[in-house]
Amino acid sequence: MFNPLGPFYSFQFVFLLVCATAYYKIAESEDSSGITWAGMSVGVYMLTWRWLNWSYAGNFFGQALLFGGITLWRAWRDHRHE
Repeated sequence: MFNPLGPFYSFQFVFLLVCATAYYKIAESEDSSGITWAGMSVGVYMLTWRWLNWSYAGNFFGQALLFGGITLWRAWRDHRHE
């Protein structure tokens, strides 16, 4: 069956939206910019999905690295301002 929307009608795209929404909500709870966090999530996901052609595990790994990077950045920034 022909898919007129191509890759944007797939489980990968749904996972991208779930990740972006989760990062937006997490940023709101941290009193940070939700758009920035969601944008970084979409950027990392598009890098791993469309450019590097990684599978689901690779996309999840990219999101986990982003989460770890944000966590380390915020911890370093908070430690520096003490």
